[in-house]
Amino acid sequence: MPAGTLYLIPVPLADDASAKSFTPYLVDTINNIKEYIVENEKTARRCLKEAGLKTPQSELIIHDYGKHNRDKLNNDFFKGLLAGNDVGLMSEAGCPGIADPGADVVAEAHRKGIKVVPLVGPSSILLALMASGFSGQSFTFHGYLPIDKVERAKRIKELEALAERNKQTQMFIETPFRNNPMLEEILKSGNPKTLLCIACNITGVDEMIATKTLADWKKQPPDLHKKPTIFLLFR
Repeated sequence: MPAGTLYLIPVPLADDASAKSFTPYLVDTINNIKEYIVENEKTARRCLKEAGLKTPQSELIIHDYGKHNRDKLNNDFFKGLLAGNDVGLMSEAGCPGIADPGADVVAEAHRKGIKVVPLVGPSSILLALMASGFSGQSFTFHGYLPIDKVERAKRIKELEALAERNKQTQMFIETPFRNNPMLEEILKSGNPKTLLCIACNITGVDEMIATKTLADWKKQPPDLHKKPTIFLLFR
């Protein structure tokens, strides 16, 4: 019997963003799947409900791939797939596998010869890049920068130099409750002429995406506390 297909199912980035996030194909797909590998079961179940799942959730098989189970990537996750059943992979938000531990699940699926199909949906990284006005021909996403203030300041200057030398967009994130200190460090360490795009709470009702020089941001820095944000630098 041929193996099933692993479908990568995007999850909305913000509350009340379901209508912006789900395609008809995604809705059809989830209604033909009864097994899921998820980063956050509560988020996944709510997402499936909002997307229009018709299957009773009591009939679903949910494998938890949260932070306490990431060292347990074993054959239990793949029994259904290897038996010919289709399975969905869901992140806590956005696209599975993009700045997301689900990449390990996808890699294991490839090793086992399982077909992987990504579904169209919101990626905060790509949406931020699209809206920044910066180079989409050459860009790098760095994830989290160092927490140590000295190392973080050094890294910001390195990224600024890379942006100028390579004409390459430099992208990174921070834990939402540390966004304001991160912004303060960028404004302190960077060249006033450097361009910074702040993409905050993308697809949310209070979405804010703006590009300015560091000098202009210093005049009125926004409050980013506890708001999912992507920072983009360009010269």
